[in-house]
Amino acid sequence: MQEHYNVLFLCTGNSARSIMAEAIMNSKGKLRFSAYSAGSDPSGAVRPEALAQMEAASLPTDGLRSKNWDEFAKPDAPKLDFVFTVCDNAANEVCPLWPGQPMTAHWGVPDPASVHGTKEQVEKAFRDAFFMLERRISLFLSLPLGALDSLAIKEEIDKIGHQ
Repeated sequence: MQEHYNVLFLCTGNSARSIMAEAIMNSKGKLRFSAYSAGSDPSGAVRPEALAQMEAASLPTDGLRSKNWDEFAKPDAPKLDFVFTVCDNAANEVCPLWPGQPMTAHWGVPDPASVHGTKEQVEKAFRDAFFMLERRISLFLSLPLGALDSLAIKEEIDKIGHQ
């Protein structure tokens, strides 16, 4: 039974959703999981609204940065056990595909960075995305990974993406 897992959250810009997921997983799953995030076309900066949401949840934000998913294809990159895309297909985003052996699932989350409106509307979009990610990660962390076979794990993580 494996005791520690590496998780990569992927999105296009790696400025909000995948960054928030990385911070949530590293906080809630810190004993069994190491989380990372990346983007296929990184923006180069973490959205201040995402940082504010993480700070409001008392999550550490030090070291969070927008980065290209190619960093995780290098020979010295961590071996990945799970890769979750968090792009929202409804927004017609191009989500990166991860080659290799990690277990993958799509957990589409509406892009809060695409919301334009009042400050309150934008903050609500980031808050909603944060709580959706937090719920899915909490469900994932409750899975008895050591007691399930690969097919059962894949089925469960796919179900989580629809919640």
